[in-house]
Amino acid sequence: MTQLFPSANELADHARLEPTFAAWQRGHGPLQHSPQTCAAVYRMAHQLVQAGLQADLASVYRHFHALDQLTAAGLWLVVHMTYAQRVRLDGLALVAEDFKVTPEGHTGGALNMVPAYAGYLALNNLTGETRGWLMGQGHCVAAIEALNLLTANQHPEQAARYRCNETGMSHLVADFYSYEQNAAGQVSMPLGSHVNPHTAGGIAEGGYLGFAELQYAHLPLPGEKLVAFLSDGAAEEQRGSDWMPRWWRAEDCGVAVPIMIANGRRIEQRTELATPAGLDNFREHLRHCGFDPVSFDGRDPAAFVCALWEMEQRLSHRVQELQDGVLRYPLPIPYGIAETLKGFGFYGAGSNAAHNLPLPANPHTDAAARALFNHHAAQLWVAPDELRSACELFAARGVRALERDNPLAQRHPALPQLPALHYQNNACSPMLALDRFFVDLVQANPQLRPRVGNPDELASNRLGGVLKALKHRVTAPESELEAIDGAIITVLNEEAVVSACLANQGGLNLVASYEAFCVKMLGAVRQRIIFARQQKEAGRPAGWLGWPLVATSHTWENGKNQQSHQDTTFCEALLGEMNDMVRVLFPADHNSVLALLPAVYQARGELACMVIAKRERPAVFSREQAEQLARHGAIVLAEQPGVEPVLLIATGSYQLTEMQRAAARLSQVRCAWRLVYLQEPGRFRAPRDEWEAAGITDAEQVEQIFPAAMSRRVLLTHMRPEVARGHLWPLLGDAQQTQVLGYRNRGGTLDEPGMLFANQASWAHVLQAAAGLLEKPLSELLNTDEQAAVEGRGDPRCLR
Repeated sequence: MTQLFPSANELADHARLEPTFAAWQRGHGPLQHSPQTCAAVYRMAHQLVQAGLQADLASVYRHFHALDQLTAAGLWLVVHMTYAQRVRLDGLALVAEDFKVTPEGHTGGALNMVPAYAGYLALNNLTGETRGWLMGQGHCVAAIEALNLLTANQHPEQAARYRCNETGMSHLVADFYSYEQNAAGQVSMPLGSHVNPHTAGGIAEGGYLGFAELQYAHLPLPGEKLVAFLSDGAAEEQRGSDWMPRWWRAEDCGVAVPIMIANGRRIEQRTELATPAGLDNFREHLRHCGFDPVSFDGRDPAAFVCALWEMEQRLSHRVQELQDGVLRYPLPIPYGIAETLKGFGFYGAGSNAAHNLPLPANPHTDAAARALFNHHAAQLWVAPDELRSACELFAARGVRALERDNPLAQRHPALPQLPALHYQNNACSPMLALDRFFVDLVQANPQLRPRVGNPDELASNRLGGVLKALKHRVTAPESELEAIDGAIITVLNEEAVVSACLANQGGLNLVASYEAFCVKMLGAVRQRIIFARQQKEAGRPAGWLGWPLVATSHTWENGKNQQSHQDTTFCEALLGEMNDMVRVLFPADHNSVLALLPAVYQARGELACMVIAKRERPAVFSREQAEQLARHGAIVLAEQPGVEPVLLIATGSYQLTEMQRAAARLSQVRCAWRLVYLQEPGRFRAPRDEWEAAGITDAEQVEQIFPAAMSRRVLLTHMRPEVARGHLWPLLGDAQQTQVLGYRNRGGTLDEPGMLFANQASWAHVLQAAAGLLEKPLSELLNTDEQAAVEGRGDPRCLR
């Protein structure tokens, strides 16, 4: 393409020859165009015509002129969403009763996102391509919803209520932060404070700043394009985003273009980037990390269009230079910096107040604030005929898909071909089942991009086969376990590695980490499963393939380290989420791990937390038992018939071994018992809604496994006892007849028996609990030394 860099005189001559260019140059209200942006628009217009993407220059300039009008209307609508209960398309001033009693909205950030998202929409129209979008600052959703209304880019439920007329716009502004609920207590309007499944084209809530930065490079597949809008505050705090050039590969990644909205403000203070040297230092930092920074006027939607176009061209040229052997990875990834003021386009821009409510008072009750609103809104108003023409131009997409239906928002890969299952009956690490299965799964499905998230040690966690087959992704391999095209994302940042897999929604994923370190993943994981649940409730369930978050090197076998490495929080927290979105599983041996994996990887929009021991464990379940356990969530493993048996329930591999030993002692003293292994506690909870109820084990099956007649029950759990008791109250019945043992926040540098004893969770403590329920003297179940040990008077070594 010919690169043109017009002078000021050339631009002036061009404006005389092209009235549409001159019309655009005049801007609209606060939207004005710098000489640099005018030159960029001139250059881009010629490039689009030369490439055959637009018929002539006038067509391009009409788009840019309409873009100004669309952006102004978007800004106008956003401030109404914060403050007003209605709009007036005739431009007349609003009166007191037109305003909300309690205004609310993240106004400043949403105003900054209007020119950004409008520029994205314009680029799609000008090039005839529908790109995906991602917004890290999800609280700026008002910008997206306003512009989606104006450009006829909505889901059916929004299109029915929020039409592009005065009534529809008034519904939109009145519904925003209306807090209205239906009879079930759910939000009754198809609108929210953040990006949600009603937001057309939205793929992530963006409620937790920093995750978009970690995910954008992994989201698009080859042939796809993504524009990622990022926060300057998050860029300061989430340094994992610095590594994106290390991991982006043209061979298995689509085009991902990051744009930072550099408005210089957090909620109540300026960012570091707003200091005199801040942006210069940030640009230098980006170059050091392998980015190619592109700064532009973040107040001007045309500047966004030109910057996005330029960044895509640059990346295309870099990929060509890679293929020609001129460059090697990491490629310099273009990174846009949109320099603006927080809340540009309305009163209070650049101040702390711009974040939420920029006016000094509520216009519903304050005449001065009302006058300020009407004055500044008037500068953004677009005459109805002009607005209609601009909206129609943007709504005329031709044959291309709506932004609502961009490929990233429509993920639904075909179900994977499952490999053969290799059950075995020998003692081994349960992780070996996962290791072989995942390698075979990837080999059987070359059309599905694999990603493995690894924040610590794959070899230590017994995933040596995965490491050998898929390799660490690096830019300069140093061993046979590293490769330029490796599928394993390895870095000591749990949020970054889990985000690589959460973003890989068109492929196969696996995350494995020390259980204690998994806690750092919780925020990102929770955002994904909440969004997927809301998609299901909206009638558009997520189509990505399920995968496991594996908590290994877990609490009970990490005694060689300090108590910081002994933490059951991860599985406990996920057990609190909806069971139809994340299954929490405690397979005890190789076969029980293997039997779970087909259903985990063939689920859609659902994750699985699997707590798996990495050390050699006994073979407990046959193939038939493992598959039954996978279907039902619990299984009767053994029993000793007799009068009033005690029901022994184990959850966790080490817990099962302790229960087996306790059961053997009960048999020796002729006490009846039944031993149940509880692998999936969430299936035996009281369901919280109809979606969760569909996955709960039915009452008949529960009675078969946990007969009501066996009222004396001892549960030994991997988790904290209080957490398990709370979730499993339907199984545990009368608290006076049940005992729950587990992790009591005790630990340190201990081995497995030491950890069990320290937490009063050994086989002997099970018998102590059973003796109390059976009203038997403890001396009938334990010898003198054992009794002294559990009572804290003797040597714990006698229990080993």
